[in-house]
Amino acid sequence: MTTFFVIVLAILCILVVVSLIRGIVAFMQSTKIDLETGESQDATEMQLKQNKAMFARIKYQALAIVVVAIILGISRAA
Repeated sequence: MTTFFVIVLAILCILVVVSLIRGIVAFMQSTKIDLETGESQDATEMQLKQNKAMFARIKYQALAIVVVAIILGISRAA
């Protein structure tokens, strides 16, 4: 059972890194658009994409913490 939760934890960690990278890329693109055009009109779409990616990162991190708590609970019970 612990092996299952370790695998789930590894998957969640990968998802955290992926969503972090996607958020950083969206941030860099929105900054580039702002610098090139001088307008933030096109940047709002990228900023929304960045916010979604960062919120996903927070959700995955919270789930990872829950999985770690479950693993610790299982190991103490055994």
